[in-house]
Amino acid sequence: MMKKIGLYLIALITCNLMMAQEIGQQRGPQFSSPEVAADNKVTFKVHSPNAQSVTINGSWMGFGQSVPLNKGADNVWTVTIDSLRPSMYHYNFFIDGVSAIDPKNALALRDGVRYASMLIVPGEGSKLFEVNDVAHGSLSLVWYNSPTLKLNRRMYVYTPPGYDNSKDKYPVLYLLHGGGGDEDAWTSLGRANYILDNLIAQGKAKPMIVVMTNGNLFQTSSLRTAPNSPEINRENFMKYAGMFESSLVKDVIPYIEKNYRVKAGKESRAIAGLSMGGMQTINASNAYPDVFGYIGVFSSGIFQPAPDDEAKFMALKKAGVTKYWVACGKDDFVMQSNKRLLELLNKTGIKHEYFENAGGHTWANWRTYLSMFAPMLF
Repeated sequence: MMKKIGLYLIALITCNLMMAQEIGQQRGPQFSSPEVAADNKVTFKVHSPNAQSVTINGSWMGFGQSVPLNKGADNVWTVTIDSLRPSMYHYNFFIDGVSAIDPKNALALRDGVRYASMLIVPGEGSKLFEVNDVAHGSLSLVWYNSPTLKLNRRMYVYTPPGYDNSKDKYPVLYLLHGGGGDEDAWTSLGRANYILDNLIAQGKAKPMIVVMTNGNLFQTSSLRTAPNSPEINRENFMKYAGMFESSLVKDVIPYIEKNYRVKAGKESRAIAGLSMGGMQTINASNAYPDVFGYIGVFSSGIFQPAPDDEAKFMALKKAGVTKYWVACGKDDFVMQSNKRLLELLNKTGIKHEYFENAGGHTWANWRTYLSMFAPMLF
Protein backbone atom coordinates (compact mmCIF):
# COMPACT_ATOMS: atom_id res chain seq x y z
CA MET A 1 0.00 0.00 0.00
CA MET A 2 2.76 2.45 0.98
CA LYS A 3 4.62 1.55 -2.23
CA LYS A 4 1.56 2.46 -4.33
CA ILE A 5 1.19 5.79 -2.48
CA GLY A 6 4.86 6.53 -3.05
CA LEU A 7 4.60 5.77 -6.77
CA TYR A 8 1.47 7.94 -6.96
CA LEU A 9 3.24 10.88 -5.30
CA ILE A 10 6.24 10.55 -7.63
CA ALA A 11 3.92 10.51 -10.65
CA LEU A 12 1.99 13.52 -9.32
CA ILE A 13 5.16 15.54 -8.70
CA THR A 14 6.54 14.62 -12.13
CA CYS A 15 3.27 15.65 -13.78
CA ASN A 16 3.23 18.99 -11.93
CA LEU A 17 6.84 19.68 -12.90
CA MET A 18 6.08 18.94 -16.55
CA MET A 19 3.00 21.17 -16.46
CA ALA A 20 4.96 23.99 -14.82
CA GLN A 21 7.67 23.66 -17.46
CA GLU A 22 5.09 23.73 -20.26
CA ILE A 23 3.31 26.76 -18.75
CA GLY A 24 6.64 28.51 -18.30
CA GLN A 25 7.46 27.91 -21.97
CA GLN A 26 4.08 29.31 -22.97
CA ARG A 27 4.48 32.38 -20.74
CA GLY A 28 7.99 33.10 -21.90
CA PRO A 29 10.73 34.59 -19.70
CA GLN A 30 9.61 36.05 -16.38
CA PHE A 31 10.49 39.66 -15.50
CA SER A 32 8.90 42.90 -14.27
CA SER A 33 8.30 46.14 -16.12
CA PRO A 34 8.60 48.95 -15.31
CA GLU A 35 11.06 48.88 -12.41
CA VAL A 36 11.74 52.11 -10.50
CA ALA A 37 15.11 52.19 -8.74
CA ALA A 38 15.93 54.09 -5.54
CA ASP A 39 17.43 56.92 -7.61
CA ASN A 40 14.25 57.09 -9.77
CA LYS A 41 15.91 55.60 -12.82
CA VAL A 42 13.34 53.44 -14.59
CA THR A 43 13.92 50.19 -16.47
CA PHE A 44 11.45 49.05 -19.11
CA LYS A 45 11.39 45.54 -20.60
CA VAL A 46 9.32 43.74 -23.21
CA HIS A 47 9.53 40.23 -24.68
CA SER A 48 9.36 40.28 -28.47
CA PRO A 49 11.18 37.38 -30.21
CA ASN A 50 10.50 38.44 -33.80
CA ALA A 51 10.94 42.20 -33.54
CA GLN A 52 13.61 43.95 -35.58
CA SER A 53 13.44 47.12 -33.47
CA VAL A 54 11.74 48.27 -30.28
CA THR A 55 11.54 51.87 -29.05
CA ILE A 56 9.69 53.64 -26.26
CA ASN A 57 7.94 57.00 -26.17
CA GLY A 58 6.94 58.51 -22.83
CA SER A 59 5.21 61.66 -21.66
CA TRP A 60 8.50 62.80 -20.07
CA MET A 61 9.94 63.16 -23.60
CA GLY A 62 9.39 65.78 -26.23
CA PHE A 63 6.74 65.29 -28.88
CA GLY A 64 7.78 62.63 -31.40
CA GLN A 65 10.89 61.60 -29.48
CA SER A 66 11.71 57.98 -28.68
CA VAL A 67 14.47 55.88 -27.14
CA PRO A 68 15.60 52.47 -28.48
CA LEU A 69 15.55 49.29 -26.39
CA ASN A 70 18.37 46.75 -26.63
CA LYS A 71 17.73 43.08 -27.33
CA GLY A 72 19.10 40.75 -24.67
CA ALA A 73 18.84 37.19 -23.42
CA ASP A 74 15.58 35.29 -24.08
CA ASN A 75 14.55 37.94 -26.62
CA VAL A 76 13.83 40.49 -23.89
CA TRP A 77 14.33 44.08 -24.99
CA THR A 78 15.49 46.49 -22.27
CA VAL A 79 16.26 50.13 -21.64
CA THR A 80 16.99 52.14 -18.48
CA ILE A 81 16.23 55.84 -18.60
CA ASP A 82 17.60 58.65 -16.46
CA SER A 83 15.95 59.57 -13.17
CA LEU A 84 12.41 60.95 -13.44
CA ARG A 85 11.02 63.44 -10.98
CA PRO A 86 8.16 62.06 -8.86
CA SER A 87 5.01 62.36 -10.96
CA MET A 88 2.62 60.38 -13.12
CA TYR A 89 3.62 59.43 -16.66
CA HIS A 90 2.33 57.38 -19.56
CA TYR A 91 4.27 55.51 -22.24
CA ASN A 92 4.04 53.14 -25.20
CA PHE A 93 6.39 50.65 -26.82
CA PHE A 94 6.76 50.76 -30.59
CA ILE A 95 7.52 47.26 -31.86
CA ASP A 96 8.62 47.52 -35.48
CA GLY A 97 6.73 50.80 -35.54
CA VAL A 98 3.48 49.44 -34.08
CA SER A 99 2.30 51.04 -30.84
CA ALA A 100 1.78 48.67 -27.91
CA ILE A 101 1.12 48.98 -24.19
CA ASP A 102 3.41 47.26 -21.69
CA PRO A 103 2.04 43.69 -21.24
CA LYS A 104 3.79 43.42 -17.84
CA ASN A 105 2.15 46.57 -16.48
CA ALA A 106 -1.40 46.24 -15.17
CA LEU A 107 -1.81 50.03 -15.02
CA ALA A 108 -3.19 51.39 -18.29
CA LEU A 109 -5.18 54.44 -19.27
CA ARG A 110 -7.17 55.70 -22.20
CA ASP A 111 -7.30 59.12 -23.80
CA GLY A 112 -10.04 58.95 -26.41
CA VAL A 113 -8.98 56.08 -28.68
CA ARG A 114 -5.36 56.23 -27.55
CA TYR A 115 -4.23 53.67 -24.98
CA ALA A 116 -1.03 53.83 -22.95
CA SER A 117 0.64 52.25 -19.94
CA MET A 118 0.84 54.29 -16.74
CA LEU A 119 3.79 54.88 -14.45
CA ILE A 120 3.79 56.70 -11.12
CA VAL A 121 7.22 57.58 -9.77
CA PRO A 122 6.72 57.86 -6.01
CA GLY A 123 7.74 60.95 -4.07
CA GLU A 124 6.55 64.36 -2.97
CA GLY A 125 5.47 65.39 -6.46
CA SER A 126 3.09 62.47 -6.90
CA LYS A 127 1.62 62.07 -3.41
CA LEU A 128 -1.38 64.22 -4.20
CA PHE A 129 -2.77 61.88 -6.86
CA GLU A 130 -1.65 58.53 -5.45
CA VAL A 131 -3.98 56.15 -3.61
CA ASN A 132 -2.99 57.09 -0.06
CA ASP A 133 -4.18 55.80 3.32
CA VAL A 134 -6.93 58.40 3.70
CA ALA A 135 -10.72 58.36 3.66
CA HIS A 136 -11.95 57.90 0.09
CA GLY A 137 -14.98 59.29 -1.65
CA SER A 138 -17.20 57.31 -4.01
CA LEU A 139 -17.18 57.44 -7.79
CA SER A 140 -20.43 56.61 -9.58
CA LEU A 141 -21.21 56.20 -13.27
CA VAL A 142 -24.60 57.86 -13.60
CA TRP A 143 -27.01 57.75 -16.54
CA TYR A 144 -29.33 60.72 -16.97
CA ASN A 145 -31.76 62.01 -19.54
CA SER A 146 -30.81 65.07 -21.58
CA PRO A 147 -33.92 66.53 -23.26
CA THR A 148 -31.77 69.34 -24.66
CA LEU A 149 -29.63 66.87 -26.63
CA LYS A 150 -32.41 64.27 -26.97
CA LEU A 151 -30.11 61.60 -25.54
CA ASN A 152 -29.69 59.37 -22.53
CA ARG A 153 -26.13 60.14 -21.40
CA ARG A 154 -23.55 59.11 -18.83
CA MET A 155 -21.49 61.16 -16.38
CA TYR A 156 -19.14 60.44 -13.48
CA VAL A 157 -20.14 61.78 -10.06
CA TYR A 158 -17.66 61.96 -7.18
CA THR A 159 -19.14 62.23 -3.70
CA PRO A 160 -16.70 63.08 -0.88
CA PRO A 161 -15.81 60.89 2.11
CA GLY A 162 -18.68 60.84 4.61
CA TYR A 163 -21.40 61.72 2.10
CA ASP A 164 -23.30 58.44 2.48
CA ASN A 165 -23.38 58.61 6.29
CA SER A 166 -24.33 62.25 6.71
CA LYS A 167 -27.25 64.53 6.04
CA ASP A 168 -25.07 67.47 5.05
CA LYS A 169 -25.47 69.34 1.79
CA TYR A 170 -22.43 69.93 -0.41
CA PRO A 171 -21.27 72.42 -3.03
CA VAL A 172 -20.62 71.15 -6.56
CA LEU A 173 -17.76 71.48 -9.03
CA TYR A 174 -18.67 70.77 -12.67
CA LEU A 175 -15.39 69.58 -14.23
CA LEU A 176 -15.07 69.42 -18.03
CA HIS A 177 -12.58 67.43 -20.14
CA GLY A 178 -10.73 68.43 -23.30
CA GLY A 179 -11.01 67.51 -26.97
CA GLY A 180 -10.59 63.80 -27.65
CA GLY A 181 -11.57 62.91 -24.09
CA ASP A 182 -14.89 61.96 -22.54
CA GLU A 183 -16.49 61.53 -19.12
CA ASP A 184 -13.76 59.06 -18.13
CA ALA A 185 -10.85 61.47 -18.72
CA TRP A 186 -10.72 63.41 -15.45
CA THR A 187 -10.58 60.25 -13.36
CA SER A 188 -8.46 58.02 -15.62
CA LEU A 189 -5.93 60.63 -16.71
CA GLY A 190 -6.56 63.45 -14.27
CA ARG A 191 -6.87 61.37 -11.09
CA ALA A 192 -9.46 63.90 -9.95
CA ASN A 193 -11.08 61.66 -7.34
CA TYR A 194 -7.74 60.88 -5.67
CA ILE A 195 -6.70 64.55 -5.78
CA LEU A 196 -9.93 65.50 -4.00
CA ASP A 197 -9.56 62.65 -1.50
CA ASN A 198 -6.08 63.83 -0.56
CA LEU A 199 -6.87 67.56 -0.49
CA ILE A 200 -9.91 66.96 1.72
CA ALA A 201 -7.91 64.69 4.04
CA GLN A 202 -5.26 67.41 4.40
CA GLY A 203 -7.90 70.05 5.15
CA LYS A 204 -6.87 72.00 2.05
CA ALA A 205 -10.19 71.66 0.19
CA LYS A 206 -13.75 71.61 1.42
CA PRO A 207 -15.74 68.41 0.86
CA MET A 208 -17.54 68.81 -2.46
CA ILE A 209 -19.33 66.84 -5.14
CA VAL A 210 -17.55 66.75 -8.50
CA VAL A 211 -19.54 66.13 -11.68
CA MET A 212 -17.63 65.04 -14.78
CA THR A 213 -19.78 65.06 -17.89
CA ASN A 214 -19.20 64.01 -21.48
CA GLY A 215 -18.59 67.22 -23.42
CA ASN A 216 -18.89 65.58 -26.85
CA LEU A 217 -22.23 66.73 -28.10
CA PHE A 218 -23.56 63.55 -29.64
CA GLN A 219 -21.93 60.89 -27.49
CA THR A 220 -24.06 58.99 -25.02
CA SER A 221 -21.00 57.69 -23.15
CA SER A 222 -17.33 56.86 -23.70
CA LEU A 223 -16.70 56.32 -27.44
CA ARG A 224 -20.41 55.72 -28.12
CA THR A 225 -21.90 58.16 -30.60
CA ALA A 226 -25.66 58.25 -30.97
CA PRO A 227 -27.03 56.78 -34.25
CA ASN A 228 -27.64 59.24 -37.08
CA SER A 229 -25.57 61.95 -35.41
CA PRO A 230 -24.38 64.72 -37.74
CA GLU A 231 -20.72 65.12 -38.49
CA ILE A 232 -19.20 68.02 -36.57
CA ASN A 233 -16.90 69.91 -38.94
CA ARG A 234 -15.96 73.49 -39.74
CA GLU A 235 -18.98 73.91 -41.99
CA ASN A 236 -21.64 73.05 -39.42
CA PHE A 237 -19.83 73.60 -36.11
CA MET A 238 -21.55 76.89 -35.33
CA LYS A 239 -24.95 75.29 -35.93
CA TYR A 240 -24.48 73.28 -32.73
CA ALA A 241 -22.57 75.90 -30.73
CA GLY A 242 -23.87 76.31 -27.20
CA MET A 243 -25.88 73.08 -27.12
CA PHE A 244 -23.59 71.27 -24.68
CA GLU A 245 -23.48 74.30 -22.38
CA SER A 246 -27.26 74.52 -22.52
CA SER A 247 -27.55 70.83 -21.65
CA LEU A 248 -25.16 71.28 -18.73
CA VAL A 249 -27.31 74.03 -17.21
CA LYS A 250 -30.76 72.76 -18.18
CA ASP A 251 -30.27 68.98 -17.81
CA VAL A 252 -27.21 68.11 -15.71
CA ILE A 253 -27.51 70.68 -12.92
CA PRO A 254 -31.23 70.00 -12.30
CA TYR A 255 -30.52 66.25 -12.21
CA ILE A 256 -27.72 66.68 -9.68
CA GLU A 257 -29.73 69.07 -7.50
CA LYS A 258 -32.70 66.68 -7.52
CA ASN A 259 -30.80 63.47 -6.83
CA TYR A 260 -27.94 64.58 -4.55
CA ARG A 261 -27.77 66.58 -1.34
CA VAL A 262 -26.33 69.78 -2.70
CA LYS A 263 -26.26 73.43 -1.78
CA ALA A 264 -28.15 74.99 -4.64
CA GLY A 265 -27.26 78.50 -5.70
CA LYS A 266 -24.51 80.32 -7.53
CA GLU A 267 -22.12 80.55 -4.57
CA SER A 268 -22.20 76.77 -4.23
CA ARG A 269 -21.50 76.02 -7.90
CA ALA A 270 -18.13 76.01 -9.65
CA ILE A 271 -17.21 75.18 -13.23
CA ALA A 272 -13.78 74.43 -14.65
CA GLY A 273 -12.39 72.76 -17.74
CA LEU A 274 -9.26 72.13 -19.76
CA SER A 275 -8.73 73.03 -23.43
CA MET A 276 -12.12 72.34 -25.13
CA GLY A 277 -13.63 72.09 -21.65
CA GLY A 278 -12.10 75.47 -20.85
CA MET A 279 -13.81 76.94 -23.89
CA GLN A 280 -17.08 75.36 -22.74
CA THR A 281 -16.48 76.82 -19.28
CA ILE A 282 -16.11 80.30 -20.77
CA ASN A 283 -19.21 79.84 -22.94
CA ALA A 284 -21.37 78.43 -20.14
CA SER A 285 -20.42 81.09 -17.60
CA ASN A 286 -20.99 83.85 -20.18
CA ALA A 287 -24.28 82.44 -21.45
CA TYR A 288 -25.58 81.82 -17.92
CA PRO A 289 -23.90 84.49 -15.77
CA ASP A 290 -26.14 83.85 -12.76
CA VAL A 291 -25.32 80.12 -12.47
CA PHE A 292 -21.64 79.75 -11.49
CA GLY A 293 -19.83 81.65 -8.75
CA TYR A 294 -16.40 80.07 -9.39
CA ILE A 295 -14.81 79.74 -12.83
CA GLY A 296 -11.58 77.93 -13.76
CA VAL A 297 -10.08 77.97 -17.26
CA PHE A 298 -7.14 75.61 -17.85
CA SER A 299 -5.03 75.74 -21.05
CA SER A 300 -7.76 77.41 -23.05
CA GLY A 301 -9.07 80.84 -23.97
CA ILE A 302 -10.88 82.68 -26.75
CA PHE A 303 -10.31 80.49 -29.82
CA GLN A 304 -12.71 82.29 -32.16
CA PRO A 305 -13.18 85.98 -31.24
CA ALA A 306 -16.73 87.28 -31.75
CA PRO A 307 -18.08 90.85 -31.89
CA ASP A 308 -20.21 90.33 -28.77
CA ASP A 309 -17.43 88.85 -26.57
CA GLU A 310 -16.94 92.08 -24.64
CA ALA A 311 -20.67 92.48 -24.00
CA LYS A 312 -20.88 88.93 -22.64
CA PHE A 313 -18.02 89.49 -20.23
CA MET A 314 -19.56 92.77 -19.11
CA ALA A 315 -22.80 90.90 -18.34
CA LEU A 316 -20.80 88.36 -16.35
CA LYS A 317 -19.11 91.15 -14.42
CA LYS A 318 -22.48 92.70 -13.63
CA ALA A 319 -23.80 89.35 -12.36
CA GLY A 320 -20.73 88.96 -10.16
CA VAL A 321 -18.01 86.31 -9.93
CA THR A 322 -16.43 85.18 -6.67
CA LYS A 323 -13.35 83.62 -8.29
CA TYR A 324 -12.14 83.64 -11.90
CA TRP A 325 -8.91 81.63 -12.21
CA VAL A 326 -6.90 81.11 -15.40
CA ALA A 327 -3.87 78.83 -15.85
CA CYS A 328 -1.68 77.95 -18.83
CA GLY A 329 1.75 76.47 -19.56
CA LYS A 330 4.40 78.70 -21.07
CA ASP A 331 4.90 76.32 -24.00
CA ASP A 332 1.21 75.59 -24.58
CA PHE A 333 0.09 75.94 -28.19
CA VAL A 334 -3.10 77.70 -27.01
CA MET A 335 -1.13 80.59 -25.49
CA GLN A 336 -2.50 83.14 -27.98
CA SER A 337 -6.08 82.13 -27.16
CA ASN A 338 -5.18 82.33 -23.48
CA LYS A 339 -3.84 85.85 -23.95
CA ARG A 340 -7.05 86.92 -25.73
CA LEU A 341 -9.03 85.74 -22.70
CA LEU A 342 -6.76 87.64 -20.30
CA GLU A 343 -7.06 90.78 -22.43
CA LEU A 344 -10.87 90.59 -22.32
CA LEU A 345 -10.87 90.03 -18.56
CA ASN A 346 -8.63 93.06 -18.13
CA LYS A 347 -10.62 95.20 -20.56
CA THR A 348 -13.95 94.44 -18.90
CA GLY A 349 -12.53 94.79 -15.39
CA ILE A 350 -13.34 91.27 -14.21
CA LYS A 351 -11.14 90.52 -11.22
CA HIS A 352 -9.16 87.36 -11.91
CA GLU A 353 -6.00 85.47 -11.05
CA TYR A 354 -3.54 84.03 -13.56
CA PHE A 355 -1.06 81.21 -13.05
CA GLU A 356 1.60 80.36 -15.62
CA ASN A 357 4.06 77.51 -15.28
CA ALA A 358 6.47 75.47 -17.36
CA GLY A 359 5.29 72.89 -19.87
CA GLY A 360 2.56 72.71 -22.42
CA HIS A 361 -0.78 71.09 -23.17
CA THR A 362 -0.36 68.15 -20.80
CA TRP A 363 -2.17 66.22 -18.10
CA ALA A 364 0.80 66.88 -15.82
CA ASN A 365 -0.22 70.55 -15.87
CA TRP A 366 -3.97 69.90 -15.63
CA ARG A 367 -3.56 67.75 -12.53
CA THR A 368 -1.54 70.60 -11.03
CA TYR A 369 -4.20 73.15 -11.96
CA LEU A 370 -6.98 71.11 -10.36
CA SER A 371 -4.92 70.68 -7.20
CA MET A 372 -4.53 74.48 -7.05
CA PHE A 373 -8.08 75.42 -8.04
CA ALA A 374 -10.02 73.06 -5.74
CA PRO A 375 -8.69 74.65 -2.50
CA MET A 376 -9.94 78.05 -3.71
CA LEU A 377 -13.55 76.90 -3.86
CA PHE A 378 -16.47 77.57 -1.57
